[in-house]
Amino acid sequence: MTTATEFASPFRVLPLGRLAKGGRWRTEAMRSYGAPVLLWFTRGQGRITINGRTNGYTSHNAVFIPAGTMHGFEMSASVAGVIVVFPAGIEDQLSLPDEPVHLRLTDADQHIELNRLIEAIQSELENGTTASDRALVSHAGLLSVWIERQLHTHEEETPREDATTRLAAAFTALVEKEFHSAKTVRDYAKALGVTPTHLSRVCNKACGRPASAILADRVHYEARRLLTETHMPVKDIAAALGFASPAYFTRAFTQHTGRTPSQFRRGA
Repeated sequence: MTTATEFASPFRVLPLGRLAKGGRWRTEAMRSYGAPVLLWFTRGQGRITINGRTNGYTSHNAVFIPAGTMHGFEMSASVAGVIVVFPAGIEDQLSLPDEPVHLRLTDADQHIELNRLIEAIQSELENGTTASDRALVSHAGLLSVWIERQLHTHEEETPREDATTRLAAAFTALVEKEFHSAKTVRDYAKALGVTPTHLSRVCNKACGRPASAILADRVHYEARRLLTETHMPVKDIAAALGFASPAYFTRAFTQHTGRTPSQFRRGA
């Protein structure tokens, strides 16, 4: 099950700093969006985790993330860039990648071309009139072609998957589908045919955090999102996320964030 995105359709182009409003959980916590996005880092560096695998990013890195893909990334004050949000379901019209793509662009001409493509979408969003929707799809089509061409250029840089990265990716994909349930790491490990200890060891190796932390991070990101972006009662949020009772949810949320759900909602 893919969670509802905090980004509404149609297209949007936002500064990355916009994501950081509200604290580190807005960027670093594991989450997914209901629409494909392109992150374009123009300054700074940090680490990004996608499908349970952590890699470094620097300035002039472009990262495409398909809808429903679990990810999170560090974002210090020195990081700048934009996020391009595609409309949900546009994959049916454009040839966007099915898997995440991390491009490290070293050529200045590549930077100029990507900036031009993104600026065309932004300009249409700000000034578009007649047939603006069709124009946006056309601009997005050119952006998808650019991504495809870069993929061919950077094929030799694609890291090879091993058993560790495959298992971590399978775990995060399963968590993304079922984090609303009350399943534990033991349940996920059983479904994947491994022991909980092995699963946590693999997750630690791939992204520097145990399986239990990834699962808790995903659940509590969704809890915080629902608390800040909806008017759902706390008891309904607890039920939606598979907690046995509102009291248990409150204890777990307070332990994870340092604030009760009500305090967090008021602070937001």
